[in-house]
Amino acid sequence: MEYRTDKKGTQLSILGYGCLRFTRKNGKIDLEKAESEIMEAIRGGVNYFDTAYVYRGSEAALGQILKKNHCRDQVYIATKLPHYLIKSRAGLERCFKEQLARLETDHVDYYLMHMLNDADTWRTLLEKGVGDWIEEKRRQGQIGQIGFSYHGNTAHFKELLDAYDWDFCQIQYNYMDEHTQAGREGLEYAQKKGIPVIIMEPLRGGKLVQLLPEEAKELFRKADPARSPAEWGLRWLWDQSAVTVVLSGMNSLKMVRENIRIASRAKAGELSETERALYRQVKQKIEQKVRVGCTACGYCMPCPQGIDIPGTFRCYNEMYTERPSVGRKEYMMTTAFRKHQNPASGCIRCGKCERHCPQNIPIREKLSQASKELETFRYKMMAFLVRTFRIWR
Repeated sequence: MEYRTDKKGTQLSILGYGCLRFTRKNGKIDLEKAESEIMEAIRGGVNYFDTAYVYRGSEAALGQILKKNHCRDQVYIATKLPHYLIKSRAGLERCFKEQLARLETDHVDYYLMHMLNDADTWRTLLEKGVGDWIEEKRRQGQIGQIGFSYHGNTAHFKELLDAYDWDFCQIQYNYMDEHTQAGREGLEYAQKKGIPVIIMEPLRGGKLVQLLPEEAKELFRKADPARSPAEWGLRWLWDQSAVTVVLSGMNSLKMVRENIRIASRAKAGELSETERALYRQVKQKIEQKVRVGCTACGYCMPCPQGIDIPGTFRCYNEMYTERPSVGRKEYMMTTAFRKHQNPASGCIRCGKCERHCPQNIPIREKLSQASKELETFRYKMMAFLVRTFRIWR
């Protein structure tokens, strides 16, 4: 495993474990499976684990697994404060205590303001006493380093970096988002200030693997048949010295082992000019195909109407990255063939989803477009028959 140094000299594995996407069984995290994957990662040298208060069940699962295996002191825990839910100093304290209890620990190594997207919001939090509270927790040894996770534009990111003496930050970044959100400009600005950067969505929630157009896959295969699309995506990030840790939402032993293999060999500055040109070609192929830049993070959920928003967009994209029949078949199976049907056409345009989407996707508009192409006459007939004969009764 390769390691890079943070602001205080701590050696962090360049591969971090993103704990948002643990496998679920009957709505609950499959603890046995998550444990096997986490412990395999630790044995492979991964020492940075990222979770959040709003990742349902994630903090508790991570805490339980680390305690059971007596390895809390071998790793660094990063979790996030949902500042948008906090109304008072007392609420702040309650939330943090709950997080410590869930994580079964007495301290958090890396603590982030979750989805802090502009300096004005941070200044408002400071006025409410968040800064004093943080310093108190630092003195007590309950918080190690302080940072923020970010979804927004480059200008606001740079302003936010200048607004406080941050220890680290976390941004969405990959070869498709090189010049969107914080982007390369923001990444390099953080490096100049000596602020370590943690990368989330390195493969856009797997979209740069599962939904990669065949033409893009072929470009990668011709360049190096031994490298998977995932490896190409990760190596693009680790090639940049400004990147400290890349988070991966690993939910299989195969994925854990493969990512560790790649992270054990990747070096900064190793990509050739020919390889960099290849990424530009692949990006062009993807942009021609993908209809919605959804990463399936789930922040838009739950929908009041029960619509599976990320699932709908996955099927919509599959119509173009694979074949129309593939996307439509999966959409039918996951919406019409359900006891409680949840088609995109059921959207009431309340806008709740858009207020929480870190990608700023016009979800209502995209759902309308998706429903027109996915909900064909055949789809409507099948949905009608399922309802009429009540096959789920």
